[in-house]
Amino acid sequence: MFGDAWLWVAVEWSPPVYVEWFAPDGFDTPTAVALLVAALVKAGLLWLILRAPVPGPLDRRAKALRRLLYLAVAYTLVLWYPIALLPDAVDAAFQLALWTAIDVLYLLVIRWRSRMLRAAAGAMFAVELAGMANQLLDELDLPELGSGDIIGLGLMLGGVAAIIITVVGQRRDGRWSRGTQVAGWLSVGVCALAIPFNILLGMISSGHLAMLIMMDAVGLVSTVWIAATARELPAEGLPADLPPARRRVIRVAVATVAVLPIIALIHPEQTPHLTYTGWSMDCYDRPSFGDLKPAERDAAFLCRARSTEGGVPPMFPDSLSDQEILAYGRALCRTKDRDEQEAILTRAGSARPAWGADLWDLVYVCPEIVGATHPELLRSTTETEAANAAYIAEENAKCRDPWPRTKGVVQATAKYFLFVDGDPGYLVHDPEDEAADQAVEQAMDRVYDDSTRIGVAGSAVLIGHVEDVSDLCLTVKAFRAAPPRRTAGWDQVNEVPIVSRSGRLTVPEMGEGGDVGAGAPMPNLAIAGKGHYRLRVYVRVDDAGEEQHLVVVFPGTSRKRLKLKP
Repeated sequence: MFGDAWLWVAVEWSPPVYVEWFAPDGFDTPTAVALLVAALVKAGLLWLILRAPVPGPLDRRAKALRRLLYLAVAYTLVLWYPIALLPDAVDAAFQLALWTAIDVLYLLVIRWRSRMLRAAAGAMFAVELAGMANQLLDELDLPELGSGDIIGLGLMLGGVAAIIITVVGQRRDGRWSRGTQVAGWLSVGVCALAIPFNILLGMISSGHLAMLIMMDAVGLVSTVWIAATARELPAEGLPADLPPARRRVIRVAVATVAVLPIIALIHPEQTPHLTYTGWSMDCYDRPSFGDLKPAERDAAFLCRARSTEGGVPPMFPDSLSDQEILAYGRALCRTKDRDEQEAILTRAGSARPAWGADLWDLVYVCPEIVGATHPELLRSTTETEAANAAYIAEENAKCRDPWPRTKGVVQATAKYFLFVDGDPGYLVHDPEDEAADQAVEQAMDRVYDDSTRIGVAGSAVLIGHVEDVSDLCLTVKAFRAAPPRRTAGWDQVNEVPIVSRSGRLTVPEMGEGGDVGAGAPMPNLAIAGKGHYRLRVYVRVDDAGEEQHLVVVFPGTSRKRLKLKP
């Protein structure tokens, strides 16, 4: 381990304590080979960085730019470590201040020979600095300029564009040699490769240590370009072309930088490619099929297949690649029963094969099969909302006012949707009562205490249904005085007390995305404000088994429960 520490320090130029963090059990063979190769690469690049500046006169701005560029080089090679011992916000502020000054001097020192090019450079530099400012705001726990992977990727691409336009400016200026410009283009290539590795694939931070070492070595190309830019500031009339041998070396270096990282991405077939796992935050959402583009539907299924939401095991193990899971998913679509699904999931190594797979998960990979029998699963969110609204309106239209000639001060008729096999009935209550929750709980406890199936508890009355139904027609009316009893044609008529402590009495409506409640707005039945009321409930079931309720509310101080019929 002592030899590993010295090898690490010699190649990575960082303290030996980092070895225990990166490789607590020592370096394996690929890592050791990578360190030896990186040592040769970094030695060659360091020789280019430490070359003496080209002599020649410099004006005040060019001198300032040269000093700041060499400061940036010193930061990359040496200063990063002592600054890293300080709070992260200090490092971010230093970087922002340093590159703000460099970018401003770039605009003033480089002979762009085009106002449009200078303006474009200023815009790209602004995007680059915005990314650094965003990082500083994040370190200070202040509101950021933008959040999310797309914003972060855009800011990083702005930094790459700033390098590109600077190299273009160097070419138009004419002071910088072909070798410096090539170093600039190589640094663009390194950045362009690092973005997908680090942001999209996470290959650098989570991959093999050898990849981290090689990317660190290749990344020194950017420092070579910065040092060469500072070194050749006063140069005039340098030859445009490099010697043939030098050009061949540069071409080989460019090819190496471009090809080696791509080769490192290629894995053997048995290694699973994981795009989404159960820990992916986006997997907690269940987007509607119709809201997704065709290219996004496989990813949605992979989310559901690997989801561990609710602490349940995933449908498929992480040892399977995306392609294998998608193939198993399409096989599940063609099954005829749960037994066939269980056999497929068992073969795939699922931790819960007996659960099978649900259609609302499979629709993402075989919409043509699932949609044939369940077309509603193919809808978008907008289409689903429209279909639900149309269904509720249609159901409301089936309900009629049983007392059309007796108008209440306020009234409404609608279908009341119940939770199948779970709802004892519906509430008439004061939702703004401070003890509303307690009253509702007590009313639910008392609903089965009497054959009328009406639970009474202060400001809440729970009215049960008499048949095994999932919805019923409900009409509510409020009067200033007790209306005639008119019990003919009803199976049950009961009257109970209720109190309004806030001046409101109403029936719950179906909430957004909910399945329980009245299908239309319900009025405030406490038309006399705060106080005591009587609540009369009429119930009947027609020949088709449809249940109909009429709720009448009027002021009254009596505390008695009356059974008016039967």
